[in-house]
Amino acid sequence: MFSTHEMLGPRPHVGALPSTRSPTTSPPAHPEKEGQPAMPRSTTQPSDAGEPLGPLPQEFAAIIRPELPSLIQEIGIEVTRAHPEYARLLNGPYGQAIRLGVEQSISAFVDQVASPSAPTTLRDEMCRRFGRFEAYEGRSMETLQSAYRLGARVALRRAKKVGRRYNLSPSLMLSFADALFAYVDELEALSREGYLQVRAETVEQTEALRRRLLHLVLAGPPVPRTAVADLAEQTGWPLPDRVTLVALRAPARLSRSGKLDNDVLIDLSDPQPHLLLPGPLDDTRRQALEAALSATRGAVGLTVPTASAADSLRWARRVLELIDAGVVEDAPLTLAADHLITLWLLADPALVDQLAERELAPLAGLTPTRRDRLVETLRIWLDTRGTAAQMGELLDVHPQTVRYRMRNLEARFGGRLADPRSRFATEAVLRALHLRAAETGGRHGGRPSPRTDPAR
Repeated sequence: MFSTHEMLGPRPHVGALPSTRSPTTSPPAHPEKEGQPAMPRSTTQPSDAGEPLGPLPQEFAAIIRPELPSLIQEIGIEVTRAHPEYARLLNGPYGQAIRLGVEQSISAFVDQVASPSAPTTLRDEMCRRFGRFEAYEGRSMETLQSAYRLGARVALRRAKKVGRRYNLSPSLMLSFADALFAYVDELEALSREGYLQVRAETVEQTEALRRRLLHLVLAGPPVPRTAVADLAEQTGWPLPDRVTLVALRAPARLSRSGKLDNDVLIDLSDPQPHLLLPGPLDDTRRQALEAALSATRGAVGLTVPTASAADSLRWARRVLELIDAGVVEDAPLTLAADHLITLWLLADPALVDQLAERELAPLAGLTPTRRDRLVETLRIWLDTRGTAAQMGELLDVHPQTVRYRMRNLEARFGGRLADPRSRFATEAVLRALHLRAAETGGRHGGRPSPRTDPAR
């Protein structure tokens, strides 16, 4: 569908050019009545294609103005017939205000012809109000645009009658049509401003409510479930039974190439950006998430009951911390589910210290260097159950050195290394200490070795 600009080409601003008369005039078909404005009448043919259309003479306003009352009424009839929703509005509490706005918009066109410098402040505000009203009513701009254009066609039809009455030249009538549709474009643009203003405010308010909903969900049981359910209903968000939280690196932004489903709650304004996925992270969700976060790295927490959403986010954020520390390998999207043992072993450092003091008590009293060597040897043995040669390769020492250390460990720990429960506790402590050493870069009872995976 062509726009009025495409159909008619460049348009002069209403009344922007000085008044001119056609170079050739013919005797008036109707003698001018006393008091009626004199208008240029011409039998000249329309200008050749490509020539600019002539301007509207300012005197043209004087002949059009008496037509306004009946023209406004005719436009109202045609518009309400084509768009019954406007008929209901005109009969409602805002009917009088709408009529005044329509009259103002039509009269302002004639005022601009008569005085091109006349202010249009009132008309501009009325048009913006029309656009805002359409947004509040939940309609698109198409209905209002259609009403504007229908009104222009009715006005053009009336202008043709006036043209025949005064024998106006075809070029003048073309100029009128051009100026009229240019004016309609102005009205549409003004109304669109008001419409988009409301839409932007509505979107902003909706996003604010959705962020608040996300915060309430993460607040957990202290917040009454009814409060969460009420806000979810207000925002049109189906309250899920289970959720998956995703922690993002700041500053986070969503890629234009990807789009997340509307049921995903997002807060990118938080110092620690995050989002909530209803249900588990299935293949479809993951593909959409990776596309939307192509420029942002994140960690996905576990899928948990909605009431435990904060746990999922806490685990996801902890994974990001471990990535920063070099404990977990970096990736565009890292799953906490792939690093549960690491998360568990590093969950409570103080408790690990207490457990290490108990399980490694047989090594108390040794120098730090000797203690570290025995701890690392014990960790490799518990991790691999390998031969002296295999362990020597991992420890970068001679197999005989491994045998010596193992005899020393057996003498100090006695039967504890043969007891499954005691052996498990010792292995957990050693793995936790090894991970902590990797995280902090310090020495916590053993030196980190990249040649083994302590949390496999």
